[in-house]
Amino acid sequence: MGQTSKPTPQPTPLDDDPVDCLCLIRSRRVGPVTWHRLMAEHGSARAALAALPDVARAAGVENYATCPVEVARHEMAQGRAAGAQMITWGEASYPLALCDLPDAPPVLWVIGDASLLHRPMLALVGARNASSLGLRMARRLAEGVAQAGLVTVSGLARGIDAAVHEATLATGTVAVQAGGVDVTYPEENRHLMTQIAAQGCLVSEQPMGLQPQARHFPQRNRIVSGLSRAVVVVEAAARSGSLITAKTALDQGRDVLVVPGHPFDARAAGCNILLRDGATLIRGPADVLESIGGAVVEFPAPPPDAEELPLPGPTPARRPLTDMAAVHSQILARLGPSPLAEDQLIRDLSMPPATVAQHLLTLELDGRVHRAPGGLLSRLD
Repeated sequence: MGQTSKPTPQPTPLDDDPVDCLCLIRSRRVGPVTWHRLMAEHGSARAALAALPDVARAAGVENYATCPVEVARHEMAQGRAAGAQMITWGEASYPLALCDLPDAPPVLWVIGDASLLHRPMLALVGARNASSLGLRMARRLAEGVAQAGLVTVSGLARGIDAAVHEATLATGTVAVQAGGVDVTYPEENRHLMTQIAAQGCLVSEQPMGLQPQARHFPQRNRIVSGLSRAVVVVEAAARSGSLITAKTALDQGRDVLVVPGHPFDARAAGCNILLRDGATLIRGPADVLESIGGAVVEFPAPPPDAEELPLPGPTPARRPLTDMAAVHSQILARLGPSPLAEDQLIRDLSMPPATVAQHLLTLELDGRVHRAPGGLLSRLD
């Protein structure tokens, strides 16, 4: 399912005022493809802005007005206040990986270490409601490819995305956001976003302060895949944003690499569909590096799970039903059809063993969880 790589073209240097470039892309009915076409036809952003009302009139749009200069200058002031850098198409700092895209973002806002955008990158994406095994695999893959010098790219969502970013904060990670680069989404990742801003790189093509809407996520996904040599899908439902990213990657000529999943786990249905359709199956970091043509590194197998015995302690206090339901949801979200060791579940949840054991017993009695010999747990749906 991978495509043969091709040389990346260099962006054409622009002499335009960045304000004009920003005005053009922020003008009504002008998207990235139209921006590039107008620039090719008129030679500069200023000339394109002057011609735009006539172009709109010819298309049947009367009384068309371009984005006011004051609006663009206000956005640039917002960027400066947020500590963001604006990079426009044609600048030396613009990521070369995006230059072969017909819809390459004309303007990028960046917070953090922009030099990461010029290193080899690999996208790792997956389910928001990831299983414990999925999260562990995402971390192992991210750490492994980072050892080989690759920067990880993901979308700052909960689940697999967050696990990838957390695992590679020290080695280089890029978070592409669906809203403004200064907007935290989801709110639960606020601390992670702050860490990435300090140690990695936040990127967005959207205006400063924009709250993301559903239509912005596919646009975000094309940048995630466009920046990367390949896209690795760890867990993905049959209809998910990760599948959109994978399909976009194929359109862009990027490789799609997939971790297989259990046929009964809905969170792996999209991965198995991709594999059926010809994506490359991967089992670990060495497979990823071999697939993208990098040096194959022998990565040690993860250490066996240490035995952890429940320690005696006081009887947990009764919890309100809402608290109990929240804990049950956390446990069920970590479990799937594939067996998981109870001690690993306890570590993933960061809860006292006695507390987890109490809730597991309730879920077993409810027929939601199956306990196999050896302390292995699986979810029953």
